[in-house]
Amino acid sequence: MNREAFTQMLTNEGFPDPVLISREPNLAMDLHTHPFEAKALIVEGEMSIRADDEERVYRVGDVFHLPANKAHTERYGPDGVSYLVGRKQHA
Repeated sequence: MNREAFTQMLTNEGFPDPVLISREPNLAMDLHTHPFEAKALIVEGEMSIRADDEERVYRVGDVFHLPANKAHTERYGPDGVSYLVGRKQHA
């Protein structure tokens, strides 16, 4: 997916304007949650997300979606990762 289509999708789904996040190469975040729903487009590099018993690798052009309060881990690829993310707060 490209940035324009992704941004339009976020708007259609009621997400606020997305922000660009960059993470350093070969780092990881232990099991954690976010108090918001997140939908993101990988724009550079790659990352892996493990939720429940499934791990998935996301690369440039891929979109990932995490519901609010979903426990997961993150690992960033050898070149790091940058992603455009929309975050929607839930009551």
